[in-house]
Amino acid sequence: MVERRRSPELSGDSESTGTTSSETDARLNRRRFIQIAGATGGASVYAASSNATSRAQGTPEGAATPPAGAGAETPPAEAAEATPGATPADEAANALPPNVPPWMQKWGPLPSEYGQRSPFEEGVVRVPNDDDNPAWSFTPLQALHGTMTPNSLFFERHHAGIPAIDPSVHRLMVHGMVEQPLIFTMDDIKRFPSSSVIHFLECSGNSLYEWTEAGMAEDVQVGFGLVSQTEWTGVPLRTILNEVGVDPEASWLLAEGADAAGMTRSIPMEKALDDVLLAYAMNGEALRPSAGYPLRLVLPGYEGNMNIKWLRRIKVGDGPWQTREETSKYTDLMPDGTARQFTFVMDAKSVITSPSGGQQLPGQGFVEISGLAWSGRGRITKVDVSIDGGETWNEAELQAPVLPVALTRFRFPWDWDGQPARLQSRAVDETSYVQPTIEQLIEVRGTDSIYHMNGIKTWAVDETGKVTSAYG
Repeated sequence: MVERRRSPELSGDSESTGTTSSETDARLNRRRFIQIAGATGGASVYAASSNATSRAQGTPEGAATPPAGAGAETPPAEAAEATPGATPADEAANALPPNVPPWMQKWGPLPSEYGQRSPFEEGVVRVPNDDDNPAWSFTPLQALHGTMTPNSLFFERHHAGIPAIDPSVHRLMVHGMVEQPLIFTMDDIKRFPSSSVIHFLECSGNSLYEWTEAGMAEDVQVGFGLVSQTEWTGVPLRTILNEVGVDPEASWLLAEGADAAGMTRSIPMEKALDDVLLAYAMNGEALRPSAGYPLRLVLPGYEGNMNIKWLRRIKVGDGPWQTREETSKYTDLMPDGTARQFTFVMDAKSVITSPSGGQQLPGQGFVEISGLAWSGRGRITKVDVSIDGGETWNEAELQAPVLPVALTRFRFPWDWDGQPARLQSRAVDETSYVQPTIEQLIEVRGTDSIYHMNGIKTWAVDETGKVTSAYG
């Protein structure tokens, strides 16, 4: 419904509104704005209106004013000072059409050294898993658009905090079964031809709360926020391995980070020579310290802990090293007591981000169901959406671009009739792998492991439009 209301400013009658003539002059009303626009031309409206307002408010004649035509190029200005005695509702009403909002009546800040987001978006933040001693923080998937994650919102997982590394003294040592062991500076690495790729990164512990009904997360951020996506820039690992000359008998690498934990993982040579990247930048700028500054490994499609941050050493060998992080950790205990080891690849997975837990539908009628799907095995080829808990499925639209080993946005139009609903999504990748239900996953793997949870997620919508987390 179009909002219609009578504004005192349209009447031009100061007596009828209870304002004095000086108060009327001090306010740039709609009629005056149109008069200025007609007299000066559209390109000069912002400058003329600002001058008129400044004079009415007593701004000195010599004060700086924006050049003609600057309004469309200028970032949003801070709101004008509040009217004494006005309530927030009054201030909001005064900003609505046909009034001229306060931010159009004040020259805004000039360009800054480093961009800042709007203060109205300050609530979009990562949340830690533990306020006292957080080991990771979750990306707010429910508040993001498209598929790329801003660097400041990329999820975190640390084993010994974030080291403060001076890139001028950071080194990468490559040794072991090689012809010529070498030590590279960051400048050395950046001299090699670079490559940029878009891939997701997911912690193998993502969705660890979803294995049991009692442990379910209330929203998508905590339940699924250990996955993010960026454009990585760096040097293919095979370029460095060619420099040192790998022994033909070598079959594994050991990668070690420079944090206090000395995080180490074994990596198959086949993967190392394929698509692994020595990354030093993300989304066009240097890696954030929390993302591995100044150098990290990026292994597309592999579990996050193998993408070693703060990379300082690569050793070439003929077998896996059986480190702590691949024996007592990051293995999957099966129902028969055995453990799956080296479950590197993240299987196809999806989640509806809107509507999702903690959100409220505005009312009956059209709702766009939207979410993300991804697979470590390649491209997403299909996403199905169900509104009845998996009884029936409908194919969603995949938003371009659909890239290999990348988050893919899906959308599905839904006409909500006000009845309770159970929303689910199911991803299929180019290997024909179909995302399983939680029950199917547990039937094969049991509940003694927390890693690699990719079961179908359910969001329950009640008759009031409230969305909550549901199990199975």
